[in-house]
Parts: sequence; C-alpha cells; structure tokens
Amino acid sequence: MEESGGGGAIFGTMFLLVWLAVVVLVIAGFWKTFAKAGKPGWASIIPIYNLIVLLEIAGRPIWWIILLCVPLVNFVILILVAIDIAKAFGKGTGFGLGLAFLGPIFYPILGFGSAQFVGSPQH
Repeated sequence: MEESGGGGAIFGTMFLLVWLAVVVLVIAGFWKTFAKAGKPGWASIIPIYNLIVLLEIAGRPIWWIILLCVPLVNFVILILVAIDIAKAFGKGTGFGLGLAFLGPIFYPILGFGSAQFVGSPQH
C-alpha cells in the first residue's frame, strides 16, 4: 500500500510564504525609495507610471519612456536610470549597477537604509 506524502505540499507552502515575504520586502523598499524622493509611495506599484516617476527621480526626460519600449535600448536606459537614481541618493555608480542588476536586493537597501535624497543629478 502506498502512502500519500504531504511533503510536497509542505514544501510548496513554505516556498510560497518565502516568495511572498520577498515580494512584500521588495515592494516596501521600492515604496520607501519613492517616499524618500518626495514622490507618492503608491506610485511604485502602478505599472508604467512607476517608470515615469523613476525617470523624474533620476532627472531624465519623460520621453525616455519611449526608449524603454525599444528592445536592447531599454537595457541601456534602465542601467543609466539606475545609476542616476543612485547618484540622486548620494550613492556611487557601483550602487547604481546594483540597482540595475540586483534591484530586489538594492531597492530595499536604498529605501530602508540611511541614504537621503539629495536631488536629481544634473545633465
């Protein structure tokens, strides 16, 4: 007689709970980053609008949203915006690359850390 194991269900439930905790942490970090920059935190969870607000924080023109729709160009634009966001909070290029490539880790660090918004970089 074969017993039906509940190990898979327990593993799946635990994985789901950890994943949800990570998602909540990332959203909260993104929300706090927006709030530190003087923008409404809720804007961080609205698709497309959050990109427009990120462009404002980075000091880049709003029309760059069009460049984010162009394949391959969008990667370069996102990296430039992430570096500008880091600079707007007094961080360096390395932190900006962290925002670009490891955003789920670096946005909570930026949002909950001691970094303060110093203003958009001048271009």
